[in-house]
Amino acid sequence: MSRFLYLFFGWLFLVIGVIGIAVPLLPTTPFLILTAICFSKGSDKMHTWLLNHRVFGPPINEWNSKGVIRLKYKIIATTMMSLSALFVYPKAYIPMFGKIAFSISFVLVMLFIWTRPSK
Repeated sequence: MSRFLYLFFGWLFLVIGVIGIAVPLLPTTPFLILTAICFSKGSDKMHTWLLNHRVFGPPINEWNSKGVIRLKYKIIATTMMSLSALFVYPKAYIPMFGKIAFSISFVLVMLFIWTRPSK
């Protein structure tokens, strides 16, 4: 039963991560890392597939081996989150609490991303 749950959540996180490629407020990398963790516990075949995938594999392998987030991905994440801010801050219907939560999240994510090695 636990293998089934790990596979289920692995696929769920993978789908969310893929959606995150196009949605600015939804990060991709953390969901891919969660996918890798779930697949590693649920299926050797799916874990191997993910690590060898031409798009998803390299960032996961770099993170696993050296804790690296490539400069390209740092710039993309910063750009997408900055664009998100253009939609959050000027909207009157978003409560101040939401704007403050967004600001705190933005700062924490940026600190995390930019303090990781790039190579």
